[in-house]
Amino acid sequence: MGLIFHFLLLILCFVPFCVCQVKEFISIDCGSTRSNYTDPSTRLEWISDIGIMSHGISAQVENPNVDLPQYQRRRDFPIDIKKYCYTLSTEERRRYIVRATFLYGSSVNEDTFPKFQLYLDATKWSTVTVLDASSLYVKEMIIRAPSNSIDVCLCCATTGSPFISTLELRPLNLSMYATDFEDDFYMKVAARVNFGAPTKEAVRYPDDPYDRIWESDLDKRQNFLVGIAPGTERINTTKNINVNTREYPPVKVMQSAVVGTKGSLTYRLNLEDFPANARAYAYFAEIEDLGANETRKFKMQQPYMPDYSNAVVNIAENANGSYTLYEPSYMNVTLDFVLSFSFVKTRDSSRGPLLNAIEISKYVQRAPKTDEQDVEVVNALRSVSAESAETNEGDPCVPVSWEWVNCSSIIPPRITKIMLSGKNVHGEIPSGLKNMDALTELWLDGNSLTGPMPDMSNLINLKIVYVENNCLSGEIPSALLAGNITFNYKGNPDLSRKAKHKIHYKLILGVSIGVLAILFFLLVGSLLLLRNLRTKTSYQRSDDKGDSLRMTTKPLSPYSIARGLEYLHTGCNPSIIHRDVKTSNILLDIHMRAKVSDFGLSRQAEEDLTHISSVARGTVGYLDPEYYANQQLTEKSDVYSFGVVLLELISGRKPVSTEDYGAEWNIVHWARSLIRKGDVISIIDPSLAESVKIESVWRIAEAAIQCVEQHGYSRPRMQEVILATQDAIKIQKGNEKLSSGSSRAPSARKTLLTSFLDIESPDLSNGCLHPSAR
Repeated sequence: MGLIFHFLLLILCFVPFCVCQVKEFISIDCGSTRSNYTDPSTRLEWISDIGIMSHGISAQVENPNVDLPQYQRRRDFPIDIKKYCYTLSTEERRRYIVRATFLYGSSVNEDTFPKFQLYLDATKWSTVTVLDASSLYVKEMIIRAPSNSIDVCLCCATTGSPFISTLELRPLNLSMYATDFEDDFYMKVAARVNFGAPTKEAVRYPDDPYDRIWESDLDKRQNFLVGIAPGTERINTTKNINVNTREYPPVKVMQSAVVGTKGSLTYRLNLEDFPANARAYAYFAEIEDLGANETRKFKMQQPYMPDYSNAVVNIAENANGSYTLYEPSYMNVTLDFVLSFSFVKTRDSSRGPLLNAIEISKYVQRAPKTDEQDVEVVNALRSVSAESAETNEGDPCVPVSWEWVNCSSIIPPRITKIMLSGKNVHGEIPSGLKNMDALTELWLDGNSLTGPMPDMSNLINLKIVYVENNCLSGEIPSALLAGNITFNYKGNPDLSRKAKHKIHYKLILGVSIGVLAILFFLLVGSLLLLRNLRTKTSYQRSDDKGDSLRMTTKPLSPYSIARGLEYLHTGCNPSIIHRDVKTSNILLDIHMRAKVSDFGLSRQAEEDLTHISSVARGTVGYLDPEYYANQQLTEKSDVYSFGVVLLELISGRKPVSTEDYGAEWNIVHWARSLIRKGDVISIIDPSLAESVKIESVWRIAEAAIQCVEQHGYSRPRMQEVILATQDAIKIQKGNEKLSSGSSRAPSARKTLLTSFLDIESPDLSNGCLHPSAR
């Protein structure tokens, strides 16, 4: 009875998370004429795109191959040079799966099958080519949202007309699919396969709470999972599988597998848009009960990747037991169009290799959007012009420009020409126009514009300005009367030139004010210099013990601490492991600079050892659990402790407290559970809530949660943590361009697979096929 009660309690605790996740799902049935409805297979709510998309027409799908309500109709768009975009709301810097599907369904004339381009914001997502009218084409991208909305656009048809069947947005947990390159690259899903599946049906929601689509290996099609080795058998279990790792594959997928009973597993499949750099995952779980003297050991054999063929996989050992997920991954690997791989058992293994699932995603470099200041101005003009608002969506310049703007070919694109003559534009000319320094022509004649002409003195490339026949008023800016600009303002009776005496008066007044300002600043400077000299003569040294670190005293303290630890790990020879990083061992000097103190427990790292055997010592709440369990001390132990310090700084809470955390008892478990729900607000210290930006805290929280990963190989190095704190500082200061090093520098952090392979991920900076940031 007690066991049943605990089981029901566990289910009740999990239900709110699932419900919250589903509420955030966006599922759009494109072309549907129905009201909202529930998909009987997934029990997810679908909405029609009526009211979302005003372009195109709804078309009946003839003889649909997929018997689901969302594939009964599709939305067809005109054949022209425009783009047609759906705008989806997102949370900036949160990770999502974006999925678009296409089912044409008509086979009247194969020559008319559509071929067109699919874009995500300014980034080319895929070329949609319909080869079989009855086939469902699925395009899926994993992104970290760059802003509070994204645009999914269709355009550039070469045959037929663009169309779409469904559009879906699925939020992910904080750490899922995190990469070192996500500031500059999206991940386009190329394969996600469930091996040993009992049926041809794909696994998705509700079996996968994130609604990923896991294709069955029984789904036979051309060049998909061919070349299967003799002796390959399918196995499954009904026992529960522990899948609590970073990517959380569904239990149902991990309950089935293929086994090479004759010693090998081989497969071959085509990867769309390859060769390319990719992130690859393999999922293993021992779901057979092995005897006391039985083992399952095997190696990967990949002739074109010899570096990855040396490691021995022992699932039960790597996963610390049977019925537990082992999730190795390749952070960055170059794959060919045809992927051939095999697993071969070792000589001392009694069982053949086993495989539950694989996942492969291609890195797609993000293309820059149009300059933000230019976009702000044209969006303001579009909002006061009914005609232009109806016909233009997405980015003004890419992949194709709006009808009434011309753009440059530089990166990022700049708007060079605005043509809104006679487009019923009303209101005032946006003041932000003064920042469009690439603008050469401005055509706003024949509208109902009111108010003054904005300052255009910064527009050094401006050649033509037409504003006649409006209702503008006030004085004409002097920059428009200089003679090098063709300026036509007839039909604006209240718009006039400046009087010369006013110009002379303002010139004299300006010079006078300038002289007075110089004298004032000289006086203030002298007073400050005198005060500084007095301060230096009366300087008293601060208490030797220093002050304990507090988040509110200095926002840059996390950065200073990280720099100090990074120097111990890489700047000293041999390197030093502090072993007792905590807030009480971080002091502030008179200039409020953080200093790492108390090296009583520190140890030197020996060059010929990767781990240091030592008696586990440290402070409860900050102590690395892996170090405590194995008594193997590494620099990653300091990283764990620093992660706890970061959580303390942003929450203002103690590292260990049954009062604050209840059954969780420590800050790591408490913070991890909140962050996985996307609830960073509940973590922030109330005294900081009004003085910090949520995005800045998110960046620190992401770094902190990565620092306190269970296993050392999953934690970042201090160099990477420094970049994260720099990003947070820049976000807090309002600089939206993050540290270039945070996305371009290749990480030395090892994933699970590179850990047992004992090699580093390939360097992104070498080779034409490797991703590179522009």
